[in-house]
Amino acid sequence: MVTKLTTSRLPQLPLFVLEESQGDIELFPAVWSAVEDLTLSDPKVRWGAFERLLELNAQRFSPIVAYILVTRLTEPDLALRARIAQALGEVLVPDAAGQPAPDEVRKSLVYYLSQVRTRRIFALLQIAAMDPGLEGHVARLLDPCPFAGSHLLDILADFKAPMAVRQQAANMIGQVGYLDALPALERLASKLDARLNGQKSMPFAPPSLSTEPDLLPAIRLAIDLLKAP
Repeated sequence: MVTKLTTSRLPQLPLFVLEESQGDIELFPAVWSAVEDLTLSDPKVRWGAFERLLELNAQRFSPIVAYILVTRLTEPDLALRARIAQALGEVLVPDAAGQPAPDEVRKSLVYYLSQVRTRRIFALLQIAAMDPGLEGHVARLLDPCPFAGSHLLDILADFKAPMAVRQQAANMIGQVGYLDALPALERLASKLDARLNGQKSMPFAPPSLSTEPDLLPAIRLAIDLLKAP
């Protein structure tokens, strides 16, 4: 179910939220160096920067690093984008020892995720389409955004978008539980059914409709998920 956020502004973020067992101030220059490298044009440098942040577990203990990584959800390197999304998704759940990330980190991450719009949502759908194993992480990142259902519907209805991305849009509507999208999903399913039935009597389908049968199962599954008790 969609997480609703009541605060409109986030207080100034601390650099790190450290427990007694976590690092010390000497780590901070390494963190800032990695953050700077993450913005550079060389993909190898960005990969190295991200790996250094993971080694320091900075995304889990720094609200600022978590925010910087949210801004990289449109990372051009699809594989790196997938790893960033996975790392952020893991911040929102307890670690292997059952310990949650500090409240400040999770709250700041939820706040910034609540502001994502079509571009970042599309970017997340691309990685879910690339690797269905990431669907859980993508759904977790979309959950805090109350507006994502509308953006997902727009992507779903865009026949110019890749079919795998449109399928993931329907999938995420169902998985996250955007109940407000249910009427639009039902209308779209009915419209596609009518179009496809009409095409049966035609020898050639227009290009925009030729792959629509691949979309209907995802829409119907999303409808079933939203209607499930």
